[in-house]
Amino acid sequence: MDIYTVFLVLAVLAGFMMAFNLGANDVANSMASAVGAKAITVKQAVLIAGVLNFVGAVFLGSHVTKTISRGIINPDMITDHRVLMVGMFAALLSASLWMLIATLTALPVSSTHSIVGSIIGFGFVAGGPDVVQWSGLGVVVLSWIISPLFGAAISYVVFWQIRRYILFEKGDMLMAARKWGPFWISMTVVLVFLSFVFKTPMGKNLGLTWGSMLYVAPALLAVAWVITRALVRRIIPDVAEQPEAVEGLFRSMQVGTSCYVAISQGANDVANAIGPVAAIYLIARDQNMAFTAEVPTWLLVLGGLGIALGIATLGYRVMDTVGKRITQLTNTRGFAVDFGAATTVLMASNLGMPVSTTHAAVGSIVGVGLARGFGAVDFRVLFKIVLYWVLTVPIAGFTCIVIFQLLRWAVL
Repeated sequence: MDIYTVFLVLAVLAGFMMAFNLGANDVANSMASAVGAKAITVKQAVLIAGVLNFVGAVFLGSHVTKTISRGIINPDMITDHRVLMVGMFAALLSASLWMLIATLTALPVSSTHSIVGSIIGFGFVAGGPDVVQWSGLGVVVLSWIISPLFGAAISYVVFWQIRRYILFEKGDMLMAARKWGPFWISMTVVLVFLSFVFKTPMGKNLGLTWGSMLYVAPALLAVAWVITRALVRRIIPDVAEQPEAVEGLFRSMQVGTSCYVAISQGANDVANAIGPVAAIYLIARDQNMAFTAEVPTWLLVLGGLGIALGIATLGYRVMDTVGKRITQLTNTRGFAVDFGAATTVLMASNLGMPVSTTHAAVGSIVGVGLARGFGAVDFRVLFKIVLYWVLTVPIAGFTCIVIFQLLRWAVL
């Protein structure tokens, strides 16, 4: 076999490994708050997240992906396509190794930032500092600050509203839940709808724009509110114990929001594992390089299977850290976490900002904890998580440099 075929086979294996680690670490966050709040068990979370991420990756994932992540390097400055191929493989392998280490230590890291750091590493040694688009790295660093802060702020406000107008209602808590419950359910429905139609293949096929959504979103909100009012009265009977009934309402809502995060992560994050494989596939087939490449369906299936297997085998580690060790979660708090994280990712993606679902989820959990006071947050665990975030890009980059140099010495 020639060098192109060899590296294509190796890239497929490394892509599966990356998808596995993506499922075990990054995607496990989608169910962490639901597990922490005891809305579902770990086994149920593994099953639900595994199935929905596979569905999202295969049926909702884009069949066209960027081969060079977010303009981090300029591949035109690297003239030897074999160097690019080896570099993308090294990036995939180094990002996978770092995510595996983070998973085994039960700390959540970003797959996007792992890939970005790795690509910077090989680009720097392959073509010099001018190859790296340093402004792109600046945006990544900015996202470390923006996504957790946005998530924390939104979840803080949502949980404050739930506490103020439902949990701490001096009159009838059940009446308050029946009043505000349909509002939050309807807002969640609209949020889920928007996430699936903006900057997605589904949205492009429907031809939806921001202008058209000014009419569609309010109409959807109104319809959802009317329907959920009747449903909420069934969920909360008149004879129910007030605190338990309210938590039961938000338990149902939280399972729904967690499922949404899981399926959307499968649709969006599979590119972190498959994008570099698609780049190597393109080089092996055409001895050429492009910024976008058609992704064969079998590659999406491979990514979906890897994600599902990662969740099933090691996903419980990160779920435990994010869902239980940062702050104590109930169903109302868990709903605020999911709503804050999902809203942050939706807003940022439509503004073109490379935020991490991991960072948004952790930030949202901290926001809910702070709503109860500083003592409700375990800052020792939070410090370890933030430390791993900061170390992700440099460690992934340095590891990629070592792997790339060894491979270049051995095969080029």
